[in-house]
Amino acid sequence: MSEYDLVVLQEEIAEGRLKAGDVGTILTVYNGGKAYEVEFVTLTGESVAVETLLPHQIREVRSSEVMSVRDIELQNGLDS
Repeated sequence: MSEYDLVVLQEEIAEGRLKAGDVGTILTVYNGGKAYEVEFVTLTGESVAVETLLPHQIREVRSSEVMSVRDIELQNGLDS
């Protein structure tokens, strides 16, 4: 996996704020892929979280997959 690749979260993290199946973008690859900094955003581009994740916590997206949506309460309290 490389910088700017879309990845799928494999497990719930951030105290349940991020769920398995959420899609993020790799910002940084650490130590040849031993860890990844991944950003998760809303559909309008607002950052929800930036997390440092291990390889088992994410996977590459598949060409056969489609995105889905769910509501999330934003840090600033805005949800629109």
